[in-house]
Amino acid sequence: MSTRSRGFPSSLPVRDASAARWLLRGSRSACRATPTPSPDPSSPLEALARRRPSNSSDSSSSGLAVSLEDKHDLEALTDPAELDALITLLPPRIQAALQDHPRRLQLLEVVLDLGRRPLARFADGDFVLSEKLLDYDDIARALANVGDVGADNRAGINGTLHRISVIRNRQGAVVGLTCRVGRAIRGSAELVRDLLISGRSVLLLGRPGVGKTTAIREISRILSDECKRRVVVVDTSNEIGGDGDIPHPGIGSARRMQVPRPDVQHEVLIEAVQNHTPEVVIVDEIGTELEASAARTISQRGVQMIATAHGHTLENLLKNPCLNDLIGGVVSVTLGDDEARRRRVQKSVLEREGPPTFGAAVEMNEIGQWRVHLDVGVAVDTLLAGYAPPVELRTYEASTGEVRVQPWLGGGGAG
Repeated sequence: MSTRSRGFPSSLPVRDASAARWLLRGSRSACRATPTPSPDPSSPLEALARRRPSNSSDSSSSGLAVSLEDKHDLEALTDPAELDALITLLPPRIQAALQDHPRRLQLLEVVLDLGRRPLARFADGDFVLSEKLLDYDDIARALANVGDVGADNRAGINGTLHRISVIRNRQGAVVGLTCRVGRAIRGSAELVRDLLISGRSVLLLGRPGVGKTTAIREISRILSDECKRRVVVVDTSNEIGGDGDIPHPGIGSARRMQVPRPDVQHEVLIEAVQNHTPEVVIVDEIGTELEASAARTISQRGVQMIATAHGHTLENLLKNPCLNDLIGGVVSVTLGDDEARRRRVQKSVLEREGPPTFGAAVEMNEIGQWRVHLDVGVAVDTLLAGYAPPVELRTYEASTGEVRVQPWLGGGGAG
């Protein structure tokens, strides 16, 4: 049976005017007694909210999709001292080119490949930093400043959110580096603040570069600092809390457990619950069946789970046999003749196997505009029946300091 749903309309009707607006300021009171001031146009939150949604086919490698109009906002969100920590790792001629570049605070990545020119990546394209081709000495010099590279071919810079990823040849020698600029962005999780406060487990979905890691970093700060909950972050590649033994302040007062190897992340997840009595467990990139099983175990113990997973939409995840257990799993059921006639379906149908690990799911299609499934169980059942599930399209309105919610009730049969 087809599980294809109809496309999401570009302009969503508001079915219930009374539900069309959810006050961001009012939602904060559950965690914080102090009143929220009027929006400050110079704040990072307002800078984020002023952004126009980027084209869905574009993505940056900084963990944040950025459109051309965002360049000045990106400067406001960049800590020059942290950026310098990345630049100083590079060969001298590349350092000089970046230090003199008028848009260095808008930098997304630096790409170093053996035998090619070094590139600086910005939202609107690449900039050649030097006409001289990179040689083995350049790569070795940059790598020496980075330090130890893990089994996942990633390394970090102590006290920052930057990430260095390496490319190796068949013999294991490093022949390329991608130096990603990491940024902590206040306000990047405001669209789901109400879900976080409610204690529900939330799963974030989206393409690479749309800002999933940035969002869960801010979520850890909200839940630990504002909601005063016991939060443990399981940090697979030190992308959430940064490199080094002391976590980056971007995660608030949350505790951070590092993962020695990616293949043991599921063990660290269980250890976090068994040893450290968390109220919330946060993890980035659930990608294996073992990790999905660990997440289910944690959720069944009454611990709030916040996680990201590989998948652009809920329907993508439903079709992934390794990960669909996160949203209840899928099983083939053979119906009797009478039941099949009553349902007007084939005798063999797909149904949800059990309760989902996560109560809510978020499809991060664009910066500042997310599709929210408030009930994952209902959404999965609707998809399996061949219909588009009800969702909320949430956007942040900088002028009023509110989150705009447009409910869409779904429906429509699969073709």
